[in-house]
Amino acid sequence: MEAAMVRPRNGKVIAGVCAALADRFGISRTLVRIGFVLFGLFGVGELVYIALWIIIPKAPQ
Repeated sequence: MEAAMVRPRNGKVIAGVCAALADRFGISRTLVRIGFVLFGLFGVGELVYIALWIIIPKAPQ
């Protein structure tokens, strides 16, 4: 069984969406952040980020 995706309480920049995705898929947080910036410039990165911010729960304390 795979662990649930949660937004971390520390190590985040804005809402922790990129950190949650990077931790879940085992890739660099920096690469995920760069990907969102590029999608924001050339696509719908902001909308996807906001949607994931709402969907992914915050980690328990």
